[in-house]
Amino acid sequence: MSDLVQERQKYPWLWIDAIYRLLPSGRKHNRYLQILHEMTKSVIYERLGEREQIIPTKQSSKLINNGSLGKRKKMAFLDLLLELHEEDGNFTIDDIREEVDTFMFEGHDTTAAAISWALFMLGHHPEVQKKVHKELDQVFGNDRDRYITNEDIQKLQYLGCVIKETLRLYPSVPMISRQLEEDAILSGQTVPKGTLIIIGIYFLHRSADYFPEPDVFNPDNFLPENVEGRHPFAYIPFSAGPRNCIGQKFAMMEEKVILATLLRKLKFRSLQSIEDVMPIGNLILRPSDGVSGGLMMEVTFRK
Repeated sequence: MSDLVQERQKYPWLWIDAIYRLLPSGRKHNRYLQILHEMTKSVIYERLGEREQIIPTKQSSKLINNGSLGKRKKMAFLDLLLELHEEDGNFTIDDIREEVDTFMFEGHDTTAAAISWALFMLGHHPEVQKKVHKELDQVFGNDRDRYITNEDIQKLQYLGCVIKETLRLYPSVPMISRQLEEDAILSGQTVPKGTLIIIGIYFLHRSADYFPEPDVFNPDNFLPENVEGRHPFAYIPFSAGPRNCIGQKFAMMEEKVILATLLRKLKFRSLQSIEDVMPIGNLILRPSDGVSGGLMMEVTFRK
């Protein structure tokens, strides 16, 4: 799906819906989109049915906390949307679907890419991987099978630095666009209000002004003492400002859980040099297919 969207962005004549839907790629795009929408709606209606079974009244949303009764606490994102739907009929199921689509699909490829790049970098830096293993052993001991808790996630500070450094070098979304709300001066030139600006996050993150040895993988860049005083927009893997990613905290948590689950049991060794892997900046930053067809790693069990 992302490949189809990327292709459409390249050619202005494909921006016209009347033309695009007549082409094979347009028909494929619409077919895939229908599958995605049906999947999202099935999740929404399933949760809606669960809420109605718990308390089939308009007061249900006041008493439901992630599927159980009791004191009102933080609610799941979908429950918040369904509550709004129950209180305001103008907020339709299709409106909910659009919001859920953002979480379910925009956060899928990006997270998968980030985890792949993180494992690839750990496979190139055994000394860093050893530190991650040591931290995991301190948190989990010899139990490599138990579920990871929120408390565990908070303790995995160095793993968090590894993820952040990976996203610095290989941001899942390598570029974003913004429209200027006022005139701006860039390199001595006035860029008028209303101009569409493309921000190259991939290049921004490799600025020597903010990161010593900017092309070197160094998780210590994100230790508290090194983050202090750094410009807040020098590192924006989830964008920044009012249009930043609404799922960034969830994404970081998800990546920690998956990487911790893998690295508690496994060791990774990368089989390609970093220089031989060319990142391709489409919608999602991916490795070029090349001869091998992706990132090649050797995986072994830890002793």
